Amino acid sequence: MALSRFKEKESPVAEPVRFRKILVVGDAMLDQYWFGDASRISPEAPVPVVRIARKEERLGGAANVARNIAALGGEASLLTVVGRDEAGEHLAKLLEAARVRPLLHFDPRLETTVKLRIIARQQQMLRVDFENLPHEEILLAHLGTYERELPNHAAVLLSDYGKGGLSHIKRMIELARAMGKPVLVDPKGSDYSRYEGASIITPNRAELAQVVGAWNSEDELTDKAQGLRTKLGLKALLLTRSEEGMTLFTERGRYSVPAQAREVYDVSGAGDTVIAVLASLMAAGVPLEKSVQVANRAGGIVVGKLGTATVSFQELFPKGVIE
Repeated sequence: MALSRFKEKESPVAEPVRFRKILVVGDAMLDQYWFGDASRISPEAPVPVVRIARKEERLGGAANVARNIAALGGEASLLTVVGRDEAGEHLAKLLEAARVRPLLHFDPRLETTVKLRIIARQQQMLRVDFENLPHEEILLAHLGTYERELPNHAAVLLSDYGKGGLSHIKRMIELARAMGKPVLVDPKGSDYSRYEGASIITPNRAELAQVVGAWNSEDELTDKAQGLRTKLGLKALLLTRSEEGMTLFTERGRYSVPAQAREVYDVSGAGDTVIAVLASLMAAGVPLEKSVQVANRAGGIVVGKLGTATVSFQELFPKGVIE
């Protein structure tokens, strides 16, 4: 469908974006990168030996989503559960450095989720995950903080990485809808009934196929995606399609944007950037189809960077306005 047939109203192309506060809730994690050189094979097993030269830590998961909002110039609050451990302390310090307002619940029995990536010659050689699930009493306190914070934010972004931090997501969506707040969800798993009533969900191809099954044509994809959107009572479903760009499904039909022609260096965290930009623009009053266009461009930029990365306002809008 052509963009001209998909209008809500004209986009504010000549005005600067006025970002509003966004409440990010979900599974935060610490991304660790160990960089080194692999020049020989281990005599103990047929695997490369990586000699580590330097280490780096970055925000991951929901924390990376919040970081992307802040990097764009928005105001992000992050509500999440972390362990009372070294990784949790490092995550809190990184949030402060990224200008993200932390709403952290510390679970002394939880091990903060850490994803360790070992990289040699600009290639990821191995990833090691450390994780477990938060306890219910901490999650109940989590929900109470959400209820108190909700009125102070223009939109809610629920970043589900399947680590247990969103066990009360149905109630969170209900509360946000009752206050008229847009709710964006980055989904995970095969049970999407928990996202019923959200404004928009943003699955990738593999995630959507896990829920509705594979498709053999664009018409079949449309039927499956629209059927899911209607069943869940969503305003929209945005399918991210890697080299095929993105396709937006609403009650008025489908709207596709092509991928940006750019070298793909690392797809880690690209979905975080896309939904962070989408939420920032939607909360600022930018029409949905224009927000999708810009989010698609942001995704094209961030895959050209190593690891979980961000896109700045200047990168997206060199002239200072939406074009």
